[in-house]
Amino acid sequence: MVEIAGVIILGIFAQWLAWRIKVPAILPLIITGLVVGPLSTLRTADGSKWIEPVFNGTKGLFPGDTLFYFVSLSIGIILFEGGLTLKRSELKGVGGAIGKLITLGSTITFFGAGLAAKFLLDIPWTIAFLFAALIIVTGPTVIAPILRNIPLTKNVSTVLKWEGILIDPIGALVAVLVFEFINTSDGGHFTSHAMMQFGKIVLVGFTMGFAAAHLLYQFIKRDWIPHYLLNVFTLALVLFVFVASDQVAHESGLLTVVVMGMVLGNMNVSHLKEILDFKEAISVLLISILFILLSANINIEELKMLMEFKYLALLLVVILVIRPLAVFASTMGSELSTNEKLFISWVGPRGIVAAGIASLFGIKLTSKGVPYAEIITPLVFLIVLGTVILNATTASLVAKMLKVVLQKSNGILIVGAHEASRIIGKYLVENGRNVVLVDSNVTNVRLAQNNGISAFQANVYADDLADNIELNDVGFLMALTSSTDVNKYVLDKFGESFGENGKYRLVSGEEMKDPTNNPKDGLFSHTDDYINLSEVARDYPEIHELAIDSNEHFKSVLSEINEIERSIPLFIKSDNNEVSVLPSYSEDITIGEGYKLVYMGKEFVPSESAA
Repeated sequence: MVEIAGVIILGIFAQWLAWRIKVPAILPLIITGLVVGPLSTLRTADGSKWIEPVFNGTKGLFPGDTLFYFVSLSIGIILFEGGLTLKRSELKGVGGAIGKLITLGSTITFFGAGLAAKFLLDIPWTIAFLFAALIIVTGPTVIAPILRNIPLTKNVSTVLKWEGILIDPIGALVAVLVFEFINTSDGGHFTSHAMMQFGKIVLVGFTMGFAAAHLLYQFIKRDWIPHYLLNVFTLALVLFVFVASDQVAHESGLLTVVVMGMVLGNMNVSHLKEILDFKEAISVLLISILFILLSANINIEELKMLMEFKYLALLLVVILVIRPLAVFASTMGSELSTNEKLFISWVGPRGIVAAGIASLFGIKLTSKGVPYAEIITPLVFLIVLGTVILNATTASLVAKMLKVVLQKSNGILIVGAHEASRIIGKYLVENGRNVVLVDSNVTNVRLAQNNGISAFQANVYADDLADNIELNDVGFLMALTSSTDVNKYVLDKFGESFGENGKYRLVSGEEMKDPTNNPKDGLFSHTDDYINLSEVARDYPEIHELAIDSNEHFKSVLSEINEIERSIPLFIKSDNNEVSVLPSYSEDITIGEGYKLVYMGKEFVPSESAA
């Protein structure tokens, strides 16, 4: 009981520590596992570990193969949650590069790492290529914190995010094939057996994953699942699909759940955000437990072995030679710049899938007496720990040196996706601005997406909005909800993160009635609150542009338009077509030749004095 509680407590504490010091959680988790595992044997009188993951007859948590099953199911849940976050809309411009990274890049990594391991460590070809298959993957759980903490350009963040999730099942599949080959006594049967196994895994994975996603979609769409059971029903279905797929084709479960999550994440599923939040919470708990258990399962002798120069040399070859070669070969002809390719080459941390499967296969092969199988787990952990430490400590500096950080955040985040917000968002998108709408109402979000606007469901009182890597390039914040309290809260909580170039909210009804109370962060007009905005959007859902050429002309037109009940000023459009937010406090705005006033509502013709 003490050990089980200790693993959970230490895991959550390590997650909290990672959040406080802004590093990938895998780093303190692995270190914690090593401290309570192999390193603890240096302090105990009998040389036993403080936490022993595998039951050996006198002490341990998991008897027999139960640790393997726990790891497999946990990784399946983690990959399903990752698949839910994959959106087709993000692939524009870099989809080809991502496709090549997970195919050509994986091939280069597999053969390059296999050759390096063979000749640097002088180990059997089978063990060398099993190691190579395991380090194909880049961990989404490691890359996500890096992307959240560094405002990278959209192309770079998109490539790293998609590669990290999509490549996990590919690396797992290749590792499974190599593992099956090692288990085959007669190597002559490898070609037909391996290819048939691979084809069966791919067929079953895609078929069952696609079918399971549509099955769950129909259950949700037809309200066949009560709301209070939605999350746990989804969890149970993921586990069922994982196990069923594995029964049909051994080791196909990982691919199946990724496909299921990816298909479901790209469908208009109500309550998807709630499912994602629940799965993310489960994933955090499982990752916390897994990494401590798996790193604690390593022995002190294996750690000492990794201090030899040849193992460190292999780590450097993987980081400095194989990863850049795979990236540059895969991104040839893409829209990525040389500096973006260099940064992607530098950031290739390995994560939970590599560590988890390495532990599974390493222990299984060691128990069968396969030569050099005992080095698989510690060797993969060396790559995981080495790449994570390197990327966590240097990614920000390297990004700034290569100039792949956003120099200016021009994206606009609009909180509230009601009709007026959708009209405004569509106009901004048509004028070249990156716009994201956020709303707790799934119907509003779906309507925005149908209008070609990026939108997602979120609760502004939760922390996940600030952690969303899709908002890296946002520099303007507009709070357009019906609640003045919510609008003020949004500006207070997210103004620093998303409003570096400007943060605005609708004026309240009380402020609108008091001409002397015009807040500096007021939006559009001091004479229009949420009710006015909604009524104009309902009656006259059109946006117009009116030419203005001087400050005096602007003030005259603005005064006149504010007196019209069915028109609301929104933006100023410069002579080079750059759209700027119009604050309600507009005394400091400078107007030049060729500028336009953008307004929503009933079209009007200025009087001669205003013209």
